[in-house]
Amino acid sequence: MTQHSEAVARYHKLLESEAFKDLGWVGELRQAMEEKGLIVSTRPVSPFLRPHFVAKRQYDHLTKDSETLFSAINRMKMAALSNPQLMARMELLPAEKMLATTDPGYAELASMSTLEASAENGSMHFLNYQASAPYGVIYSEILSDLFHDCGPMKEFRKKQKLSKVSGLKYFLNAMLKAWKEFGQKKKPQIAILEFKQPFPTMESNEHVLLAEYLRKAGYAAEVVSPEQLEYKNGVLRKGEFVIDLVLRRVNAQDFVIRYDLSQPLVRAYRDRAVCVVNNFRAEIAQKRAIFELLTDDNLTSKFPAAERKAIRDMVPWTRVVRSANTNWRGAIVDLPEYILANRENLVMRPNDETAEQNTYDGAAMDDHSWQRALKTAVRNPYVVQEKTPTATDKFPVQLYGGLEMKEMRIDMFAHAYQGKVQSASTYLSTASPSGFSSIEGVVPTFVLESR
Repeated sequence: MTQHSEAVARYHKLLESEAFKDLGWVGELRQAMEEKGLIVSTRPVSPFLRPHFVAKRQYDHLTKDSETLFSAINRMKMAALSNPQLMARMELLPAEKMLATTDPGYAELASMSTLEASAENGSMHFLNYQASAPYGVIYSEILSDLFHDCGPMKEFRKKQKLSKVSGLKYFLNAMLKAWKEFGQKKKPQIAILEFKQPFPTMESNEHVLLAEYLRKAGYAAEVVSPEQLEYKNGVLRKGEFVIDLVLRRVNAQDFVIRYDLSQPLVRAYRDRAVCVVNNFRAEIAQKRAIFELLTDDNLTSKFPAAERKAIRDMVPWTRVVRSANTNWRGAIVDLPEYILANRENLVMRPNDETAEQNTYDGAAMDDHSWQRALKTAVRNPYVVQEKTPTATDKFPVQLYGGLEMKEMRIDMFAHAYQGKVQSASTYLSTASPSGFSSIEGVVPTFVLESR
């Protein structure tokens, strides 16, 4: 057995022991979650009763490979900023392009960023890039503390050395570094920007916890929505709250669809009256089309050898769906014909992560449905990617008063600050081909140290 499988088996065996069979510890854990703000609309942000265990070797692998790929992505971003043809291949809206070419007042293209990874049978594949404050960074930190001290983990730690994966201090340092490079020395007042939600969501509650964290760290911080902002006499504010730094968690495409370029944040940003983290240049790589550029050998031929190898080994072949010829493993193919002929090996995804559009998994569809999906993808910004292995494992969940084991999909997220991976989070789901998941949530990530 591997170190990981041994650890999982021993933890599950502990749950079956007399000490933890009555599940009283679960009630205590849920109570602790509620006290820490981890229950949203009666749902815990983590319905699971086991952390995600990662062998140190695998975590080191994730860290090293992610940093190599972050470097390649930043290299491609810089190329796109200076090359209109590359920028056009990203499928940005005109307003997104304008914001992307506006100087934000500091050099870092993405102070914070995330790579979604799936590790299975010793191989690792990166599925998505997000140029935003990492989702799950504060949830993971709080959950790590709660799980670390719960009954089963206390017993588990008697024979297994573990380390937490924490990132909040790096999150704060990344913002402050951008602020300093922006040319400011005073302590900033921080606005966490999110769209106003009609009801609480897992994501919006994390904003609240981030604001609380910043206040405890000594910074004035408020959660704001775009319509609450006003910009006058060179000052951005929400009511009486003057804003120096904006932590932007809203997607640029969603923002420019809802608001025009006279919106107060846009005017303040263009006047360099406010520091925005991440800046709007980061959005260049938010599109899945960045993986088309990365998997185009003509564009990466002069990249460092380590970056080319990371792309070749861990980034799925990706193309923006359009009626055109393209290169596939050295052969020129008609892209729509190739997509139709290789349904079971392909997935079509929206180019923009937050777009309210379906993902189409060819292996879960028949030929007719796949043809209809292709027509939709040609008319809208979509990418097609080679399918990669999905990592799964069994996790305990409390259902109907008892404990059940559920096979879950595991997605790990490497969190980078100034391009250096400092933490990670894990998200579990039972996603069906339609994308619907009835049981899902964040779990804390613990690294299994050597015996």
